[in-house]
Amino acid sequence: MSTPSAPARATVQAVRDDEVLTGEAVALDIQPVGLVLRATGALIDVVVSIGLYVLFALAVWRLLDLGVLDDATMRIALVVMLVIVLVLLPTTVETLTKGRSLGKLVVGGRVVRSDGGAIGFRHALIRALVGVFETYMTAGGTALLVGMFTPRSQRLGDLVAGTYAERTRTPRLPPADFSLPAGMESWAAIADVGRMPDRLGRRVSQFVAGAGRMFPAARERVAYDLAREIAPFVSPLPPVPPEILLRAVVAARRDRELRALALQDERVARLAR
Repeated sequence: MSTPSAPARATVQAVRDDEVLTGEAVALDIQPVGLVLRATGALIDVVVSIGLYVLFALAVWRLLDLGVLDDATMRIALVVMLVIVLVLLPTTVETLTKGRSLGKLVVGGRVVRSDGGAIGFRHALIRALVGVFETYMTAGGTALLVGMFTPRSQRLGDLVAGTYAERTRTPRLPPADFSLPAGMESWAAIADVGRMPDRLGRRVSQFVAGAGRMFPAARERVAYDLAREIAPFVSPLPPVPPEILLRAVVAARRDRELRALALQDERVARLAR
């Protein structure tokens, strides 16, 4: 098995800016919502908020005309409703729905922590408070400007709260390819991969199935680490790149298990005669 050179190894171990690093130091390839979709979702939320405030204001004006409220009470009611619409409502919605709002549901996204976990009340409150400035006071200009220069299209409130918006709608996944790589036929005919632990074999199979959806840096890094783990259990060890080795091992194990199942079926059929 060929091993990466020192510069390549440094590239393999680097974590991209748009990857999520969990507390267990595992890089997750989670797709953030793009700037255009984020702006669309934010516009929907703003329109809904303004609509609610306008309806409330019309109701207050109606009560003022009927003599139910005086001018001072009307002003207090409008200020309280403004705070509710701009701060309390978005905070409550994002807290209860774990980062979703009407706009985010429409564009297929939700707000999560920087490590990929669900947000809490503190994150939602910080986002709402900063959002009053960047979304309403600057007409969204600050949010748009900051989002253009952050890898995950984060707005200022996301940077302060430690959050970002991830995609919850992904395209249909293509079927996994577990076929033997070209040129590995002669190796597969004599390969011994039966000593590999089942847990490690499942990890390799999961990587092969999802490799096409990973970022290149994470894909290369994980392939390199898995190839090193399976090397003691593969004989002979072919001098091929790590990912080719993993695909060949998965195909060889799959063929071996299929042959074992076929033999078992034949034994059962003979005993049933």
